[in-house]
Amino acid sequence: MDLYSSASRLGRTFAIDGRPLRLDQYGLVGDGRTCALIGVDGAVAWMCMPRFDSPALFASLLDAERGGSFRIAPASKRFEALQAYDTDTNVLQTLFRTDEATVLLTDSMPLIDDDPRISVHELHRLVEAREGRARIEIRFDPRFDFGRSRTVIETAEHGLVATGESGERITLSVGASIAFRPDATGAMRGEFVARPGANTWVVLSYRAPEPEPIGAYRPFDHLRRTRRFWRNWSSQLRYDGPWRHEILRSALTLKLLQYAPTGAVVAAPTTSLPEDPSGQRNWDYRYAWTRDSAMAIRAMSLIGYQAEARGFFHFVRDTLDARGHLDLMVTVDGADVPDETIVTHLRGYHGRGPVRIGNAARDQRQHDVAGWLVDAAYLHERTGAITPLRLWRHIRRIVDQSIEGSREPDHGIWEPRQETAHRVHSKLMAWVALDRGTRLAPRFGDSREARRWRRRAQELRREILERGFNDEVGSFASVYGGREVDASLLLLPTYGLLPCSDPRVAKTMERIRKELSEGSFLCRYRDHDGIDAEEGAFVLCGFWLAEALALAGQLDEALEVFGQHLGAANHLGLLAEEVNPTDATALGNFPQAFSHLGLIQAAVRLHATLRLRDEGLPSSQPGVPFDPPELL
Repeated sequence: MDLYSSASRLGRTFAIDGRPLRLDQYGLVGDGRTCALIGVDGAVAWMCMPRFDSPALFASLLDAERGGSFRIAPASKRFEALQAYDTDTNVLQTLFRTDEATVLLTDSMPLIDDDPRISVHELHRLVEAREGRARIEIRFDPRFDFGRSRTVIETAEHGLVATGESGERITLSVGASIAFRPDATGAMRGEFVARPGANTWVVLSYRAPEPEPIGAYRPFDHLRRTRRFWRNWSSQLRYDGPWRHEILRSALTLKLLQYAPTGAVVAAPTTSLPEDPSGQRNWDYRYAWTRDSAMAIRAMSLIGYQAEARGFFHFVRDTLDARGHLDLMVTVDGADVPDETIVTHLRGYHGRGPVRIGNAARDQRQHDVAGWLVDAAYLHERTGAITPLRLWRHIRRIVDQSIEGSREPDHGIWEPRQETAHRVHSKLMAWVALDRGTRLAPRFGDSREARRWRRRAQELRREILERGFNDEVGSFASVYGGREVDASLLLLPTYGLLPCSDPRVAKTMERIRKELSEGSFLCRYRDHDGIDAEEGAFVLCGFWLAEALALAGQLDEALEVFGQHLGAANHLGLLAEEVNPTDATALGNFPQAFSHLGLIQAAVRLHATLRLRDEGLPSSQPGVPFDPPELL
């Protein structure tokens, strides 16, 4: 059922009147190599070609005047819009309503032979009038290299050709007779009349020599195959609990964020979307964090997407083969993340710059990464997968490295721009690496390593309980000898160091809720992190809280927290990194893999806890990782 047929059941109608869109008014399409953010106004406001971390081709999201965009919408100054994904797909539909007509815009990026590893680097846009007649305007304004490269747009027999200074080239092929003319900004504008029965295709193609007749692109064939791919992929979901729709939408979003040729997953497809009003917390997230990849392995294993989990694993394995060590982050093909620089001529999202490319956090020390990865490998095995010996050798080396890392200070999961410290969360995840390694080793005949790791895990656990717990405040602290708490301490029971029934954990959770809560949401921390600007509430932390509450037997509160965070998603189910707790508007890069990974894990845990309650069984056991695949 398409958007036009189901429009009467959708509640979010947007008034389009020329004002800038909010961050939560965008949808995402992609082809396994790159993505495009498309607003409810019909504009492609963000797109990098040919891959996630390439220079932006359209970046009006970061500067409406200088960034460039590609808009198809009614020529009316005011109209209404609805937006939804076609059922079980990443095909995006936007319904425009004017006084005279109802027009459906369908956006997709085609997959060749139903394989996202093969891409033609095209965006296909279909305009269909469903009621009445409407004048439709196309505004084509590409700006190569974040607008730093001069772009020349020329007309051709079947559309337009845009060329950058470095020789990059894109074409726009149009299935209608349109006279394009430049406007005062240099963008090309053209109009046509949409009428029932006269479908109009517009195809953006990267590096094509010339625009071709629309029939040469076989757009209907591509659309059918792309829909079929996504629906077949969606049918593999192994979760039938109460949040199936939300989990599926999160899984589909994560699939869009995976770079298919290598299996890497980017933290987000965008850069420099502000986490605070001042713009000081603007970062480039278009790279692959090892932690995010490990969380993706975990989440996808839980809901049955073993092929995707293997793909993430293979990326980590291949990166380790090539680099010889575990990096915090790399590019989507496993290379060094570029130096952090500022694109000075772009003003930033709603004028809140700077715009950064590259990420200086690549040089930080974050010892928690090993724990995430080894835990993911352990869960992957428990859900029926088999870890190859070649990968186990890497994991064995990572566990050994975590022993050394557990003795050193680091920057930690939140990447503060300040000095290192002995962070409790990093120690916890080092313990997780040792504990899960101990459980995995006998499967590969490594009993000696298992005994050695078990001894060190026991030592490290005692150390965390002694040095990480502050007797004066009666709770665990963020750093050894400190007093402040941060949301990562919620993972102490989640990953099995202590049960939620332990009074030390209960007091820590109490302090976190009291000191870090903002309404229904949760901040990461309150202490200074080297940046003089406050941020919003962190969506992932809210999902962690829901999990911890469920383990503590506070299921009603867990469900309430979980529901509030589901409500932070936009009309398409997409979640940003953070949320403004005062008005629930989206903050930070969008959509954010962290947030969707947190949603999946919290939903699975809450569902399992509900079943355990119904069966009269305890929701957790001390020291036992709680991810029973048989409860899915």
